[in-house]
Amino acid sequence: MTRTLLNAPTVRRGVAALAAVTGLIAVAGVAVPASADTAPLAYVAMGDSYSSGAGDLPLDLTAPPTCVRSTANYANDITRATGASLTDVTCSGATTANFTTSQGIGIAPQLDAVTSAAQLVTMTIGGNDSNVFANVMNDCTVASATTLGQGNPCEQQYGSSFADTINSTTYPAIVQALKAVKAKAPHARVAILGYPWIAPAAGGCYPTLPIAVGDIPYVHGIQATLNDAVRRAAGAAGAIYVDMSGPSNGHDACEAPGVRWVEPVVTTNSLSLGHPNVLGESEMAAQARSVLHLP
Repeated sequence: MTRTLLNAPTVRRGVAALAAVTGLIAVAGVAVPASADTAPLAYVAMGDSYSSGAGDLPLDLTAPPTCVRSTANYANDITRATGASLTDVTCSGATTANFTTSQGIGIAPQLDAVTSAAQLVTMTIGGNDSNVFANVMNDCTVASATTLGQGNPCEQQYGSSFADTINSTTYPAIVQALKAVKAKAPHARVAILGYPWIAPAAGGCYPTLPIAVGDIPYVHGIQATLNDAVRRAAGAAGAIYVDMSGPSNGHDACEAPGVRWVEPVVTTNSLSLGHPNVLGESEMAAQARSVLHLP
């Protein structure tokens, strides 16, 4: 068999053509497989109990006990899907202030985990600022008991106070927290997730979710105000907003097990009362991966 030898100019043209094709593939958005020695994505997970997966089993036994961190939280789900290198400092009860201050003995400020090497940072944060989530649920639960679940006693008593606090105090605090993260990790994609629905838009399921039927739209509206503050803060700080309002419609705490993403207050199916269950955390991961174009 006769072999044809390629001269140098021909080889150079072939290499150039291959490079051009590879470039076109990249521009077209088709993934070019990474080499085997590509370093994993440097990923830092921050935030509160919706980030930590509070109450979901199995627990992360390496975390401070009061953080109630789960290995089934959305950060771990993202890590399992992407092969990222995860630093998880999520902690139940965290506020934006705990990005720079400790939550307690053995719990460092969350920003300590963020370095210039970080490539991805995710979080849910803001719901605990000024105890908004806790106060809404506690105060509206107490109010509902006075009317046996009828009417709108919580709205009548508290009016716009919760929403006013979110807009005047929580919103600027989230902006500041996001800017602080971006300053420490200037090359990272910084994403903040909204909170999946706790209450439906109307109806409710008293006493499983112990909110009076007339207060269900009120509580839903307060959470809508919080998610809007998160969205606006992401825009103001140049971060990425991961919407959970649309995706979690029909998956609130009043839905059946296997459908709901957040557990009601009275339940025997989970320890994550008023928080995302394992399904909810996995759906938060899926939405984040979609928005961030991760595998």
